[in-house]
Amino acid sequence: MTSKEKILKNIKDNNVVKSVKLPSYESFGIKFDNKFETFSTMLESVGGKALVIEKDKLDETIKTLYPNEQQIACNIDYCTLGNFDANSFTDVHDLKDIDLAIVKGNFAIAENGAIWMKNEDNRHRALYFIAQNIVIVIDENELLNNMHEAYERINFENSGYGVFISGPSKTADIEQSLVIGAHGPKTGYVIFIKS
Repeated sequence: MTSKEKILKNIKDNNVVKSVKLPSYESFGIKFDNKFETFSTMLESVGGKALVIEKDKLDETIKTLYPNEQQIACNIDYCTLGNFDANSFTDVHDLKDIDLAIVKGNFAIAENGAIWMKNEDNRHRALYFIAQNIVIVIDENELLNNMHEAYERINFENSGYGVFISGPSKTADIEQSLVIGAHGPKTGYVIFIKS
């Protein structure tokens, strides 16, 4: 037996794959004591802001944040500020002059400050990106700890458009300097509605 054959035999004899139980996914991922605080910190690090308010204060809060916006698209049924029905247009180019989009988010993730957006009632997915400013409204109970929890909530059986959004548009690829509002919304707020 040559040296090569001895070495390969030893590797083969000692390369025994043991049957090991796979880890449980139940406690996978980071858990946070204060999910809102973590979410808010992560969102602010990418240029956004998060608030928690009562449902009946939504109009007043948005009007305070954006007192001068003229063309407002809104798909939140308890918000009365919308004066532009984006769904009535077939051509997405007609949405180019929207100053503010007030849209519904499905759930938020504290770990990275992202929001899952999949609103079947929204005809144009470009609404999330074409408006000058965006406000995403979410129920406060829809704040998850981590992406593992998020992917358990996403239904991949019903395909369609869905996207994670985190703050206003930004880029940091040029000289590693964060530029907010490079393309798409210049500002972004996530408003959690108290239950």
